Amino acid sequence: MKILDEEISAPGQHVEVSEQAERILIKVMQYRRMMESEDRCDTANCTNCHAPHLDKVRTAIAQQEKIKFVLPAFPGKSPNPAKVLGFLPDMAEKKALSFLNNLCMQIQEIYEPGAEVIICSDGRVFSDVVGIPENYITAYQLEIDHIIRTMNLTALSTFNLDNIFIDANFDEARIELLENYGQDLEHLKSKVKKGGNDSSNPEDREAHRMYCGLTKFLVEDLLFPGQTRSKSSIQKECKTKAYQAIIRSNAWTDLIAEKFPEAIRLSIHPQICGSKKIGIQLLGTETWMTPWHGVAVYTGNEFVLMKHKEVQKLPAKLVQDENGRPSHYELIQQN
Repeated sequence: MKILDEEISAPGQHVEVSEQAERILIKVMQYRRMMESEDRCDTANCTNCHAPHLDKVRTAIAQQEKIKFVLPAFPGKSPNPAKVLGFLPDMAEKKALSFLNNLCMQIQEIYEPGAEVIICSDGRVFSDVVGIPENYITAYQLEIDHIIRTMNLTALSTFNLDNIFIDANFDEARIELLENYGQDLEHLKSKVKKGGNDSSNPEDREAHRMYCGLTKFLVEDLLFPGQTRSKSSIQKECKTKAYQAIIRSNAWTDLIAEKFPEAIRLSIHPQICGSKKIGIQLLGTETWMTPWHGVAVYTGNEFVLMKHKEVQKLPAKLVQDENGRPSHYELIQQN
């Protein structure tokens, strides 16, 4: 199939597949998250950033199919009440899901078949590592599905470990995942070490960045009010757990790539120029915080994410949803 020369129909005009694909990628990359680096690009029209994804977009357009994205995200709420309101999705998740759906609608305005995002929840993959009870993961996943249905977010769907290992218990499912897709621990440790020593290999740098980020989050999640362990003890434990979480996460990534080979990979993490993943903002604004590690706060103009303990220091009122559950905070405007 000679995709480059093929023309497709669009409302009122004919455009080449390549031009259409570039327009779609520009739309997505307006909301991308980029790593701070010397070779960081500042344009959504960067040909180097488009290159890893163009073929998949071109193929979908040539076949007049939806542009498909996969996003490993929405694992489950942090177990630390100083960061979140509870274990169920709330306004923070609703705003993020709405943004992703709206992005697909924006793509549909320039490409009639539109786009879809498959949210590949990774909560079950490492729930035992990060300390989230299995029943909390189940409830979180079911509520995400409920939000998608009731808010009519038609461009979104979900996929999780439960869809693959239907008859296995959760421990068996994780074991099978690692047997099929897991990587060697010592190899990972070597990559993390090289990445910390300014390796020129972007995969080494990404491994080191991911290790540091996960260790930080794991420590924060265990430093909840009332716990009695020393911080040094928690840090030591979390450094070990971070390696386990990375191996599980990478295994899940490989499974997703095998299951959805035609899909473009989105990530909640910032990426370097030319990455095989597109770092994506979850609220349409640049923020490092995720809905499952924070609380939605309405400032009067927009929603932002904050740690629960931080917003409790502000003049703000807690808002409940239609079910009487904590939803978000609203800042009290001072006269």
